[in-house]
Amino acid sequence: MSELKENLRFIVAISKGIARDRRARRAVLTMVVGAAVLMVFVGSVILDRLLGEHPLLFLAYWGACIWLTFLSILMAVHDLLMVRKDARRERQELKARVFGMKDEDPS
Repeated sequence: MSELKENLRFIVAISKGIARDRRARRAVLTMVVGAAVLMVFVGSVILDRLLGEHPLLFLAYWGACIWLTFLSILMAVHDLLMVRKDARRERQELKARVFGMKDEDPS
Protein backbone atom coordinates (compact mmCIF):
# COMPACT_ATOMS: atom_id res chain seq x y z
CA MET A 1 0.00 0.00 0.00
CA SER A 2 2.85 2.41 0.79
CA GLU A 3 4.39 1.70 -2.63
CA LEU A 4 1.12 2.76 -4.26
CA LYS A 5 1.12 5.99 -2.23
CA GLU A 6 4.72 6.69 -3.24
CA ASN A 7 3.92 6.11 -6.90
CA LEU A 8 0.86 8.34 -6.65
CA ARG A 9 2.90 11.11 -5.00
CA PHE A 10 5.51 10.79 -7.73
CA ILE A 11 2.86 11.08 -10.45
CA VAL A 12 1.30 14.11 -8.75
CA ALA A 13 4.72 15.78 -8.42
CA ILE A 14 5.49 15.23 -12.11
CA SER A 15 2.04 16.52 -13.08
CA LYS A 16 2.50 19.68 -11.00
CA GLY A 17 5.90 20.25 -12.58
CA ILE A 18 4.49 19.92 -16.08
CA ALA A 19 1.51 22.15 -15.29
CA ARG A 20 3.72 24.93 -13.88
CA ASP A 21 6.48 24.99 -16.51
CA ARG A 22 5.40 26.62 -19.78
CA ARG A 23 7.88 24.80 -22.02
CA ALA A 24 7.14 21.38 -20.52
CA ARG A 25 3.38 22.03 -20.65
CA ARG A 26 3.52 22.96 -24.32
CA ALA A 27 5.81 20.05 -25.19
CA VAL A 28 3.42 17.59 -23.55
CA LEU A 29 0.45 19.31 -25.22
CA THR A 30 2.15 18.95 -28.61
CA MET A 31 2.81 15.27 -28.01
CA VAL A 32 -0.78 14.61 -26.89
CA VAL A 33 -2.25 16.39 -29.92
CA GLY A 34 0.19 14.57 -32.21
CA ALA A 35 -0.75 11.22 -30.68
CA ALA A 36 -4.47 11.95 -31.12
CA VAL A 37 -4.01 12.98 -34.75
CA LEU A 38 -1.86 9.91 -35.41
CA MET A 39 -4.49 7.68 -33.79
CA VAL A 40 -7.23 9.16 -35.98
CA PHE A 41 -5.15 8.54 -39.11
CA VAL A 42 -4.08 5.01 -38.16
CA GLY A 43 -7.56 4.07 -36.98
CA SER A 44 -9.32 5.31 -40.08
CA VAL A 45 -6.80 4.20 -42.71
CA ILE A 46 -4.70 1.30 -41.46
CA LEU A 47 -6.80 -0.39 -38.77
CA ASP A 48 -10.17 0.21 -40.43
CA ARG A 49 -10.98 -3.45 -41.15
CA LEU A 50 -9.63 -4.77 -37.85
CA LEU A 51 -11.60 -2.26 -35.82
CA GLY A 52 -14.71 -2.92 -37.89
CA GLU A 53 -14.58 -6.65 -37.14
CA HIS A 54 -14.09 -6.33 -33.36
CA PRO A 55 -16.60 -4.05 -31.64
CA LEU A 56 -14.85 -4.04 -28.24
CA LEU A 57 -11.51 -3.20 -29.83
CA PHE A 58 -13.28 -0.47 -31.82
CA LEU A 59 -14.72 1.06 -28.64
CA ALA A 60 -11.44 0.82 -26.74
CA TYR A 61 -9.41 2.34 -29.58
CA TRP A 62 -11.71 5.26 -30.30
CA GLY A 63 -12.33 5.74 -26.58
CA ALA A 64 -8.58 6.21 -26.10
CA CYS A 65 -8.54 8.62 -29.04
CA ILE A 66 -11.42 10.62 -27.54
CA TRP A 67 -9.67 10.64 -24.16
CA LEU A 68 -6.50 12.08 -25.74
CA THR A 69 -8.58 14.68 -27.56
CA PHE A 70 -10.33 15.81 -24.36
CA LEU A 71 -6.98 15.82 -22.56
CA SER A 72 -5.53 18.10 -25.22
CA ILE A 73 -8.52 20.44 -24.96
CA LEU A 74 -8.19 20.64 -21.17
CA MET A 75 -4.45 21.23 -21.43
CA ALA A 76 -4.97 23.98 -24.00
CA VAL A 77 -7.52 25.72 -21.77
CA HIS A 78 -5.14 25.43 -18.82
CA ASP A 79 -2.31 26.88 -20.90
CA LEU A 80 -4.56 29.76 -21.98
CA LEU A 81 -5.45 30.54 -18.38
CA MET A 82 -1.83 30.37 -17.27
CA VAL A 83 -0.75 32.73 -20.07
CA ARG A 84 -3.46 35.21 -19.06
CA LYS A 85 -2.39 34.96 -15.41
CA ASP A 86 1.27 35.57 -16.31
CA ALA A 87 0.36 38.52 -18.53
CA ARG A 88 -1.75 40.07 -15.78
CA ARG A 89 1.08 39.68 -13.26
CA GLU A 90 3.64 41.16 -15.67
CA ARG A 91 1.30 44.07 -16.46
CA GLN A 92 0.91 44.82 -12.75
CA GLU A 93 4.67 44.61 -12.19
CA LEU A 94 5.31 46.97 -15.11
CA LYS A 95 2.70 49.41 -13.86
CA ALA A 96 4.23 49.33 -10.38
CA ARG A 97 7.71 49.85 -11.76
CA VAL A 98 6.74 52.71 -14.10
CA PHE A 99 4.19 54.55 -12.00
CA GLY A 100 5.24 53.41 -8.54
CA MET A 101 1.80 52.04 -7.73
CA LYS A 102 0.08 48.69 -7.47
CA ASP A 103 -3.03 47.81 -9.45
CA GLU A 104 -5.75 46.12 -7.44
CA ASP A 105 -7.93 45.47 -10.50
CA PRO A 106 -8.85 41.75 -10.60
CA SER A 107 -9.47 41.68 -14.38
